[in-house]
Amino acid sequence: MLVTQPIDASNLVRLGGNTRPEAIAANDLGAVPDALSLPHLQLLLKRPADRQAALQRYINELHDPRSPNFHHWLTIGQIGTDYGPASADIDVVTRWLRAAGFEVNTVYPELMTIDFSGNAAQVRSAFHTEIHNLQVGGERHIANFGDPAIPAALASVVHGIVSLNNFRPHTAFRPRPAYTVLNGTTQYELVAPADLATIYNFGPLFASGIAGQGQTIVVIEDIDIYSSADWKTFRSTFGLAGYTSGSLTASHPAPPSGPTNCTDPGTSANFNVGEAELDAEWASATAPGAAIVVASCADTTSFGGYIALQNLITGPSPPAIVSISYSACEALNGATANAAYNTLYQTAVALGTSIFVAAGDQGAASCDAGDPTTTVATHGIGVNALASTQYNVAVGGTDFGDVNAGTVSVYWGPPAANSTAYGSALSYIPEVPWNDSCAGTLLAARLGTPTTYGSTGFCNSSTGASYLSFAAGSGGPSGCATGAASASGVVGNTCAGYAKPTWQSGVIGIPADGVRDLPDVSLFAANGIWGHYYVYCNSDTAKGQGGSACGPTVSSWSGGGGTSFAAPILAGVQALVNQKAGSRQGNPNFIYYSLAAAEYGPSGSSGCNSTNGNATSTTCVFYDVTQGDIDVDCSGSNNCYRPSGTYGVLSSSSSAYAPAFTATTGWDFATGIGTLNAANLVNAWSTSALSLTGGGSVTQSGQLSYTWAISNPGPQSASGVTLTTNLPAGFSLVTSASSSACTQTGTTVSCNVGTIAIGARSQLTVVIQPAGGALSANLTFIAGAANGVLYPAADSVTTALTIPAVAGGVSDSPLPPWSYLLLGASLAGIAARRRRDGNGIG
Repeated sequence: MLVTQPIDASNLVRLGGNTRPEAIAANDLGAVPDALSLPHLQLLLKRPADRQAALQRYINELHDPRSPNFHHWLTIGQIGTDYGPASADIDVVTRWLRAAGFEVNTVYPELMTIDFSGNAAQVRSAFHTEIHNLQVGGERHIANFGDPAIPAALASVVHGIVSLNNFRPHTAFRPRPAYTVLNGTTQYELVAPADLATIYNFGPLFASGIAGQGQTIVVIEDIDIYSSADWKTFRSTFGLAGYTSGSLTASHPAPPSGPTNCTDPGTSANFNVGEAELDAEWASATAPGAAIVVASCADTTSFGGYIALQNLITGPSPPAIVSISYSACEALNGATANAAYNTLYQTAVALGTSIFVAAGDQGAASCDAGDPTTTVATHGIGVNALASTQYNVAVGGTDFGDVNAGTVSVYWGPPAANSTAYGSALSYIPEVPWNDSCAGTLLAARLGTPTTYGSTGFCNSSTGASYLSFAAGSGGPSGCATGAASASGVVGNTCAGYAKPTWQSGVIGIPADGVRDLPDVSLFAANGIWGHYYVYCNSDTAKGQGGSACGPTVSSWSGGGGTSFAAPILAGVQALVNQKAGSRQGNPNFIYYSLAAAEYGPSGSSGCNSTNGNATSTTCVFYDVTQGDIDVDCSGSNNCYRPSGTYGVLSSSSSAYAPAFTATTGWDFATGIGTLNAANLVNAWSTSALSLTGGGSVTQSGQLSYTWAISNPGPQSASGVTLTTNLPAGFSLVTSASSSACTQTGTTVSCNVGTIAIGARSQLTVVIQPAGGALSANLTFIAGAANGVLYPAADSVTTALTIPAVAGGVSDSPLPPWSYLLLGASLAGIAARRRRDGNGIG
């Protein structure tokens, strides 16, 4: 039990980092009425430190194929009982809430969240903060005027109230801009599902029957889809309706117990209806056989999307795949709200749920999201709090590089050659980071002013004025997940980022900054700056958000971009992964980073560099985006390099040009690992990571005898397993019954092991004969599987043996005892190295 002292209302602890920066005198319209109802507030609790550490260890084991706990997902009851606060502590908290006049509606079964209701007077009395009306940017809001406080006796178990304001996350969507970079006078191709299937290689999967059948993708919203007819029109127009198993359902999930906190938001309460439409349509584009569920709840003082996800995750049937296309920067979201998303996603991953979140559409300036009054970043470097946890995939955005390279005709067919599904892409297309800003180096160079900053730079030129924008794919380091930002909402004061997760390692380019870095994987997300954008059906023309009648001329449909598209598309890819694997997969980042480490190696993969375009290697799982940046224009002093002129460029140094951020070899803040080849990713996903154990010795006749056990921990049967080694000069394979499965070609010995079932192992003895004289053999044996060729060698062991010379030839005596001791030490060291470095996908 964590609560060990009596509750003393005079001994308080202030919960820092939970006041919106807008809650200042200049915006204050006075306190709300005491009787203002505040229904369904969310109180976030804390896990005991030992239980938090134990849960994190177990999550790592859930994703380690060599662990006996691999994919042994927990239930929501197990999470609460084994890893939640003690029931006695929860009883103390609920009694305190009731004593303060609140109604306790629900204690969620993971035992980390309490839903309770009250009014403004009760909040002021119990949490020692007033709720005020605010006028901000022409909009009315309510928010707490100062950080809440609680009795010190409860500080060990209470994290805080998730939200005491009605500021909302913003959609990660950008409509088509009024300006476009042209190649002559021609504008370019809108991107249809058939194009995406060609560019990212979905075709082989669809042809083999893998299209998401039997899978469900949940898209999280705070608005209903405008019309299910739009979804059907999208599918029929673009050739997806043939997948009859695909379906669309609206859901307003209730909590697992107590009165509902999820009411139907309808379609008229806000402008996010286009978001719900595009999420549902483009998730279906990449998994046309999957069931799409639009889960939405109306906003309260908590974001409706958070309520919907909380109710789904803690309910009887938690989803396997979730997509979220909303953004709220860490510094503005608040310490408790950040912790709430982190805790909820952690619970989801322990249940086996895969969560995909749009990284955002503001470059590295996510704290400027949703500001309609400016096209210039002012808050400095910040990332999306909904995407920066250790338990979700942060999805970044790219654009196509064909216009910049002058190769449009190489990658797109003429309109007359479009397929019946409007596909015109011819192959994979070189990619660059999506960036609409004058601070982007590719755009500036294309329009004749390569330098972006300074009084003579592009952002301060007459042409550049049309490109003042912070619309770009988002990325950057987590910097304010915990603690408090400055009063203006800028990262600083006690801010700290999430620690770097264990899986974010091994890939060239990952900075040694100690924090979670975004994004993880990217996909096309541009809104037309280089002439390419997504098309979708949104027939709601009433809200002025780009809706259009979905008539027979597709080019007149709604269009735009943003990581809002990329997130549900990648969620669709996961549906294909889950279908082939036959089960839910938890956090995909464990696999993404392992595959990327193998593909890029210590210096990057020239064959998988996106600049190769249609000449990129056919074996690539990821395409490494290495040109361009996500730098945006800025003003002020927060991460803004402005040596002269009115506008500067976002920089990690305010006194030098260090653009935030540039695409490089391997992982980078602009696009993460890069983009993907869907078929290669799905086929590589569930490859078994084999384990090789054993060793060698010198026989009485002076031969080298190696006995190896090759084990397969799963997750699938390993077919075409081989054991290989290269012999030094003077050695040859001995053909005998013990090594009859082995053959020698040149200096290479290859042993055919065959198929090893899940959990099984095969044993093989290989005998090597020296030609004579004093010889040393330093051999590396590699075990791999034919159905794992996209992985690194599943396992390898290097062992050194020396055969002592005797007069007249090879000794017929075994090595002296000290030699075996050296051999044992060598193998022990190798085993320790393998444990430290890791093998396979674990």
